[in-house]
Amino acid sequence: MRTRLVALAGCAALVAPVALGTVGTASAAPAQNPPVRLVGGVTSPVYDYASAIRETVWVSTPDLDGDGAPERVAVDIIRPRELDGTARVPVIMDASPYYLSLGRGNESEFKQYDAQGNPVKFPLYYDNYFVPRGYAFVAVDMAGTGRSTGCSDEGGRSDVESVKAVIEWLDGKGIAHDAAGRVVQATWSNGRTGMIGKSYDGTLANGVAATGVDGLRTIVPISAISSWYDYNRWQGAVKSFNYPSSLSRTIARNRTVPTDCSARLSWMDANDGDETGAYTDFWAERDYRDGTYYDASKVKASVFIVHGLQDNNVKTMNASKWWRELGRQGVARKMWLTRLGHVDPFDSDRAAWVDTLHRWFDHELMGIRNGIMLEPAVRVETAPEHWVTSRLWPAPAAWTAPLNFRADGTMTLGLKDRSTASYVNDWRLGENAAVQLGDNPNRLLFLTGSTKREVRVSGTPTVDLDVTHDSPVGQVSVMLVDYGQMDRVSATGDGAQTLSTQSCWGPASPDDDACYLDVARRIGSTNLQVLARGWARLDGAGRQQVTVELAANDVLVPAGHQLGVVVSGSRNGVVAVDTAATTYTLHLSGSRLNLPVAGVLTGFGPGRITVKDTQNLRPGTLADLDATRWPGN
Repeated sequence: MRTRLVALAGCAALVAPVALGTVGTASAAPAQNPPVRLVGGVTSPVYDYASAIRETVWVSTPDLDGDGAPERVAVDIIRPRELDGTARVPVIMDASPYYLSLGRGNESEFKQYDAQGNPVKFPLYYDNYFVPRGYAFVAVDMAGTGRSTGCSDEGGRSDVESVKAVIEWLDGKGIAHDAAGRVVQATWSNGRTGMIGKSYDGTLANGVAATGVDGLRTIVPISAISSWYDYNRWQGAVKSFNYPSSLSRTIARNRTVPTDCSARLSWMDANDGDETGAYTDFWAERDYRDGTYYDASKVKASVFIVHGLQDNNVKTMNASKWWRELGRQGVARKMWLTRLGHVDPFDSDRAAWVDTLHRWFDHELMGIRNGIMLEPAVRVETAPEHWVTSRLWPAPAAWTAPLNFRADGTMTLGLKDRSTASYVNDWRLGENAAVQLGDNPNRLLFLTGSTKREVRVSGTPTVDLDVTHDSPVGQVSVMLVDYGQMDRVSATGDGAQTLSTQSCWGPASPDDDACYLDVARRIGSTNLQVLARGWARLDGAGRQQVTVELAANDVLVPAGHQLGVVVSGSRNGVVAVDTAATTYTLHLSGSRLNLPVAGVLTGFGPGRITVKDTQNLRPGTLADLDATRWPGN
């Protein structure tokens, strides 16, 4: 890669990119863009990385932690020295709480400073790759972390507003000071900023975009949260008690500004609503789709979403619902969905990702007409290393198939079953035991027949349950499972395996190289895979009807496989609220799987039950289907 960069630097002539005026793209005057060298339609490295200006400023914000004093947000900057005082440059920003606490990237890199406190190492490759191409890179310590003052807020106003203030300063508004206390202006910035980051970093990008702040032109949220309720909760089911304060303590490690945040942490514990799991004002403040302070209607930046379809940390609903709301608001958008878990595409599809991200930032921040917006907006890995593209998502051909549960353990589009089926709650039942075929009184399993042809599940499955129980507070856990042997991306390590080889993505300095360990997919043969999970809390005893929303997915189910729905009371990743051996009874006439599928329905049958559960299944066939009744036949 280093050889390629050197070779490109000697080609073509310096040009000023053309500014665009469409929604979600750069629209400032061309004179404000730095001179760049276009090779193959993209900016090439012409500015010296080793001699780039590296500096720190502290942006002032109003009081965000309630102690009566303004906050000081640490902003580490690296930018081309050759352009200082001669041209203004666009900014790529990664705002994070992790720079001094847990580190960034697959190799957990930390910021490093010299004896005078000047930054000498920026985590990740963004600085190495983009600064030589005429960009500035800015690494922001979120309030309450790193070298910033204040207290962290698990996605609340302190988090978001502290980063928003930096965007405003880069756009010519606000005040910043250097280490000596002198006022500093961002005269080198052309006011166009793109935010990027994985997990909490990408979440900050979502939150800041939802403020509608001027100057933010695009965001690239990777494995990011769009509603903290959907990270900490699932239909009233609680991920863990006092999680917001626990996370806030974790990300405050190694900060250089000692601050007493005990009052903020206690307030979070008192207001996070663990007792009910309800969506309260606490969570509305932390909702960027449709919250109290932030929502999708305010987004003016374009959005490039990246998410792993097997992400069990930040569940896929954070991407799927954000995508949907942005579409409703007419926001310019793009999305990659991979078969991995909580993994940065730099650590799964490195070459393709850097190429795409490069063209995205060139278009959105430099105003270079490179056709990226004319390409399909969505790229989905529906099977290991098998990609499909489309203009929309879910798949345009997707429709919802209602599969009714039956007492013989089948799921069918045929007549509803008027009987019941029961299981005994066991909150300690693990996922591996719950999904296995065989005798198990602590869960119900319903299976389709063998698929006659490949079926694509694309979108958000839901499960309607008409259930009776006698606990004051009940719980249900639901899983959609693909039964059948095939090579799949493993759930171990989020599906990624770090190799011993390296690849380099830009020039280096004595303290900051651009070389990173390569990463490959963990692919192996398995007999089954959980495609989607969902939980729901049931307040009150008696008969209730609940629709459990499962995680969104987009996956191919091969011919010869069966789909199954497992219903139980096991916790499977949430706090148990019913620990008694309660009997849960499903009224089958009101219980079914609503499955988003793209393709012909006959892929589900009629088909013979090829794997039998001795508790729930009897030999038989699915009901015959009327080929004229269902879409796709």
